[in-house]
Amino acid sequence: MTTDFGTDYRGRLAGLRQRLGEARGFLDLDAKTGELEELRSLAGDPALWDDQERAREVGKRLSRYEEIFSTVEELGTRLDDAEVLLDLAAEADDTETRLEAGTELDEVEAVLARLERESLFFGEYDEHDAILGVHAGAGGVDAQDWAEMMVRMYQRFLGDEGFKVTVEDMTDGDEAGIKSATLTVRGDRAYGNLESERGVHRLVRISPFDANSRRQTSFAGVDVVPEITDDESIEINDDDIRIDTYRAQGAGGQHVNKTDSAVRITHLPTNIVVQCQNERSQLQNKSRAMEILRAKLAEVARQERRSQLDEIRGEQGEAAWGRQIRSYVMQPYQMVKDLRTDVESGNIQAVLDGDLADFVDGYLRWRRVQKEEEDA
Repeated sequence: MTTDFGTDYRGRLAGLRQRLGEARGFLDLDAKTGELEELRSLAGDPALWDDQERAREVGKRLSRYEEIFSTVEELGTRLDDAEVLLDLAAEADDTETRLEAGTELDEVEAVLARLERESLFFGEYDEHDAILGVHAGAGGVDAQDWAEMMVRMYQRFLGDEGFKVTVEDMTDGDEAGIKSATLTVRGDRAYGNLESERGVHRLVRISPFDANSRRQTSFAGVDVVPEITDDESIEINDDDIRIDTYRAQGAGGQHVNKTDSAVRITHLPTNIVVQCQNERSQLQNKSRAMEILRAKLAEVARQERRSQLDEIRGEQGEAAWGRQIRSYVMQPYQMVKDLRTDVESGNIQAVLDGDLADFVDGYLRWRRVQKEEEDA
């Protein structure tokens, strides 16, 4: 029986070493070594503090990188210590020492699980803030109500996770709900935590707007793009845009419904439309709308590059807006299921109240598998 314990612990030790090695690879520590030195150099430059926002960003990233390196080194050392304990236990047939090694492995596994989640954020834009758009799709007033439900779901999820959310624009529905909403999300890896939501979301329920209480299927589309303010490659010509002003709706400031402070910008070549009414002045709303437009155009450029690569590879992947990614069924049974990752929940009310963590983590793990297959 003693030998079985030893074999079990050594198997766990080997498995944890393998998981640590895989996490190290996905964290790309070799590349991060150079970035760490660069961040330390930047942090030591007094001129950095002339730009408080950039200084905070550098400090936050430096702290994260230092913590990652420290954790990886610590876990390696603790696994070595556990191996020594197992060797000593085997020599002396000492159950107490063997159990001590098991406790050490338990603690290492808990820390490693957090490190593994860190390794899921490998995307180029994961660290960026995000612009989240929700749009009612097919389904009439039910779809507009569904879009409003989704905005509430995201606001609750993001609030619970500590993100700062600004509603840039919201267009009311004809009878209920909303036609569209645009939110800016700021915080630690906002885009990395929201990329999972891009696509079509389907709701099945007994319609509260149907006098005969029939089951209704409605759709809402979610668009998520990273906020990129320093991408000089995205040029917007004045001739390519049409700017309209209108009176803002709802709460927002003293000028709401008094002046034409809200701004709508249409990018004519792509027909992308962005709106902003959150700021007090027309000039501020125009500036913010241009930033959102720039981010959306950058995403279009990235999608085009991906499409070109897929064509070269002979793949035929569907665009994000062309596929349904998640179903929310309230009748005749209750189930939320992500069609990419197979993550599901029978507690639909909790999900609609913002319990999205399992779906976000499931997508991040699924995304890493996709990358492994691409790189293979």
